[in-house]
Amino acid sequence: MAATHLECSLTREHYDAREIHNLSTAGKPLLARYDLEAARRTLTRDSVAVRPPGMWKWSELLPLAAGTGPVSLGEVETPILPLARTAARSGASNLLVKDEGRLPTGSFKARGLAMAVTMARQFGIKRIAMPTNGNAGAALAAYGAAAGIETIVICPAETPAINVTETAAYGAKVYVADGQIDDCGALVGKGAAQGLWFDFSTLKEPYRLEGKKVMGFELVEQLAWSVPDVIFYPTGGGTGLIGMWKAFAEMESVGLIGSERPRMIAVQAEGCAPMVKAFDAGEEFAERWDGAATVATGIRVPKAVGDFLILRAVRESKGVALAVSEEAIIEAVDDVARDDGFLLCPEGGAVLAAWRLALERGLVGRDERALLFNCASGNKYPLTDRSLPLQLSGSDPATL
Repeated sequence: MAATHLECSLTREHYDAREIHNLSTAGKPLLARYDLEAARRTLTRDSVAVRPPGMWKWSELLPLAAGTGPVSLGEVETPILPLARTAARSGASNLLVKDEGRLPTGSFKARGLAMAVTMARQFGIKRIAMPTNGNAGAALAAYGAAAGIETIVICPAETPAINVTETAAYGAKVYVADGQIDDCGALVGKGAAQGLWFDFSTLKEPYRLEGKKVMGFELVEQLAWSVPDVIFYPTGGGTGLIGMWKAFAEMESVGLIGSERPRMIAVQAEGCAPMVKAFDAGEEFAERWDGAATVATGIRVPKAVGDFLILRAVRESKGVALAVSEEAIIEAVDDVARDDGFLLCPEGGAVLAAWRLALERGLVGRDERALLFNCASGNKYPLTDRSLPLQLSGSDPATL
């Protein structure tokens, strides 16, 4: 394995990367560590340029054992696109969006689950369970099917129906339960303790993070080996934000970039904003958010196991945590579709709303290069009434 060991994200205690792990003995996520000096010798800008595209070309900084094939459904390098008219409406320029909806199963969950399921197969795990608000469950089910691993998914009752049926279509056993995603996670944890399955909850195994961090590798290469001034990221469990922060450090260690870093903006909805509350209060850990509710179901996470890692990355980057209203989320989705022909998912609408809020507060400059993450295809979500067609009456086009 390229990974030399696993490390507790809180205590820095080391764990054997050749063994199966969930959380550390301190109850915190484990982080994969690598031989960075060895990686530096082979992972160069020139070597990356001639490798086949996709997430697996970063092999020196991924945990997959040498000579072992990944569980892959064709993970593409997702494009970075300008939102020129959207930016101009706010008197700004240099607004970009990275569209993770182009990935298998239509969301950025594919990156993390491709890596995590690959490692599960490598370790011989036969049965996996996870809680989900939607897209993670679909990705787990798809990659589990490709790997021949049985998957069990438990969803809150408010999970969009399309996500539930998509997950079931891939052959997973899908259960709908009362409560929020952390309540579903408690059921998964209870079953894992009884030996019924392996717990694949967010950050409760080490390798989903390693797949998600590829977003950081990829965006730097796409931006000619530079980083944006600021990244706006929809934050529920926060795996991608934590992963990208880890990726930037690893890239510097192997000589692909220097010490420059983007400011990381953790974006949440006003109806579920535990990270924002903790950030504003100067706390290291976040309290559970009661009564979580938002149309952006992917960030409806009342309690994140990696809360201190999210807050650490935001503070180290000199970023902030922002909460946006439901109205601002819906308006953002509608505006970008009309102005730039790009259909954001609700979580993508949240990050655009946060960029607008940051502009108003002077937290981001109008000419700064800002990168938004659209974490899933907008076509997977119900649209507003404003998107309904008009009724045609008569046959004369002049009346239209």
